Amino acid sequence: MIKVLFVCLGNICRSPMAEAVFRNHVKNVGLSDRIVVDSAGTGDWHVGHTPHEGTRKILDQYGIDYSGMFARQVSTEDFNDFKYIIAMDDMNVTNLTPLFPTDHQAEVKKLLEFVPKHAGGDVPDPYYTGNFEEVYEMVDEGCVNLLKYIREQQGL
Repeated sequence: MIKVLFVCLGNICRSPMAEAVFRNHVKNVGLSDRIVVDSAGTGDWHVGHTPHEGTRKILDQYGIDYSGMFARQVSTEDFNDFKYIIAMDDMNVTNLTPLFPTDHQAEVKKLLEFVPKHAGGDVPDPYYTGNFEEVYEMVDEGCVNLLKYIREQQGL
């Protein structure tokens, strides 16, 4: 089983959007039995909350399921449980770094490393900008390319 974890600050906007979008792409190519998808936040402010209203609205607009999703905080164990940990921005990577166990198995990358026109930049936080459509477009393209990368790496 290949496990992918998306990480943002509070786990209510970007990372749950990426989780839902990526899960949808995985389902569409028939790999739901091979790839498990989750999301978490580096902070604990929203633990137990559903995705942000703006995230829910954009996912509804595109017909993407997010049922059963609740915010959680990333843990040290995630670095051994997940093969791929995908952060939304540099601050998330910085916040994750102290949690890295010395022998962790995870491949930690930023989502926009998979979006050539953004060349590894940061996914802006729509919690502050309100631009959920722009974030959705970045997340969707990143997820398509991430899935392609994982399929090539894993021979799927």
